[in-house]
Amino acid sequence: MGVYMPIYFFWGEDEFTLELEVKQLKSATIDPNWQDFNFREISGEDSQAHFLAVTEVMTPPFGNGGKLVLVKGSNLAQQCPETLLEELKRVLPAIGKNSHLLLTSNKKPDSRLKSTKLLQKIAQFKEFSLLSAWKTEEIAVEIKRIASVKNISLTPDAMELLVESIGNDSRAIWNTLEKISLYQLSFPGPLSASTITPLVNNSSQNSLQLSTAMLNGETSQALALVEDLLNQNEAPLRIVATLIGQFRTWAWIKLQLEAGEKDEAKIASSAALNNPKRLYFLKKELQTVPGRNLTCALSHLLELEYALKRGGEPLKTLQTKVIEICGIFSIKNKNQ
Repeated sequence: MGVYMPIYFFWGEDEFTLELEVKQLKSATIDPNWQDFNFREISGEDSQAHFLAVTEVMTPPFGNGGKLVLVKGSNLAQQCPETLLEELKRVLPAIGKNSHLLLTSNKKPDSRLKSTKLLQKIAQFKEFSLLSAWKTEEIAVEIKRIASVKNISLTPDAMELLVESIGNDSRAIWNTLEKISLYQLSFPGPLSASTITPLVNNSSQNSLQLSTAMLNGETSQALALVEDLLNQNEAPLRIVATLIGQFRTWAWIKLQLEAGEKDEAKIASSAALNNPKRLYFLKKELQTVPGRNLTCALSHLLELEYALKRGGEPLKTLQTKVIEICGIFSIKNKNQ
């Protein structure tokens, strides 16, 4: 077990939650009256970023409170020259108790590197991973946690609305619950779905409408929904995450039905349905859809996700794959 010093390594793809934690650490360590003197942010893209950071963090804080040096987008856990490694070994153990060094990255640390092993001995690591869009139970737990922090009381149907409408977007979860918390001040007691509906951004619902249009082979409607979502500034990867979650659920249910599974409670549980009653409607949607078509569509969606992460132009990339997937579910392909 390492001897932890005032050094932190925050990493993960959930940038919003990570930034919240950075703000909390900043608030906890720095006297706001001395912030201009005691907070330094350095871009990890600077080739000298870590040399600058260790030099800065060794300077004692001015006035009251502590000092925080942030290297944003650090690559220290992906590559580290030997000269920098030797400097870190020499300097990091000598950081004063009122000086804090924070490294952030959206990449997973490479545990094989000497620099990562050094940090693991002396730094506090914290991961900020995105919730999977299809793991609705985990999303519900996170919404309940934040709602509790904000003293919000919700009925079960309100929780279901939030899970389906917001999905795994941590920024949207936080911002929506912030609005609901203000509403709660005027309306004590559990808030219902009908009460909070005007406060909820239904972009995830629109993505679910897109998935239904694709399932029905309705190319024109699907393309129109893609354009609408992008015009609403919906993140392309978030659209795809919702589609993957929906098609994964459909595929899992259909493949179990085709395998002869008849226990509906078991099917609903294994498909991670937040509301088991949804299974009845999902089965109706899938009545004429072969499981092989769903798995093929899921493969296309994973290719779409990869293309977007590689920098593909969002509108053209989405349109191309949506047309391909709609073709899979055209009337001639629906017959089993």
